Amino acid sequence: MNRLLERYNETVKPNLIQKFNYTSTMEAPKVVKIVLNMGVGDAIANPKALEEAVEELTQIAGQKPVITKAKKSIANFKLREGMAIGCKVTLRGEKMYDFLDKLINVSLPRVRDFRGVSPTAFDGRGNYTLGVREQLIFPEINFDRVNKIRGLDVVIVTTAKSNQEAYALLEELGMPFAKAQ
Repeated sequence: MNRLLERYNETVKPNLIQKFNYTSTMEAPKVVKIVLNMGVGDAIANPKALEEAVEELTQIAGQKPVITKAKKSIANFKLREGMAIGCKVTLRGEKMYDFLDKLINVSLPRVRDFRGVSPTAFDGRGNYTLGVREQLIFPEINFDRVNKIRGLDVVIVTTAKSNQEAYALLEELGMPFAKAQ
């Protein structure tokens, strides 16, 4: 069993039930899935860039990503509908907890000048979005084999009904939120 899942069941869940006065243990918010998305804008001119992005996202997530295609044609960007422009992975269950544990304890502390993640990046429905500027913070990425530094979006989807509940859940799980000045 994953140590983050164990921590959730043993300490986080009871704390949330007590804090928000839930009547049932099923009301306590939990993490449902994590979606990793890597947009590759230069895939239009250089199709090999997308292959590299897919390879890197596979190493980071531990499972093969799906290639995302353009929904609309945009002439200014030389983009046609249906062109491959990115990749994404949806993590659930064991892999999701492994990734979240690695993100909180290993990857985020490796960010240069790290002061914590934004406490305001919630969407109002209990989901948290985090932008990572470079894929090099993940330990699986070999620094020497990287041709281009790319960022990726990490979306943490929870069952929380409000931003306060989601904030409390992620804070209990160990997410390093920045302190408000």
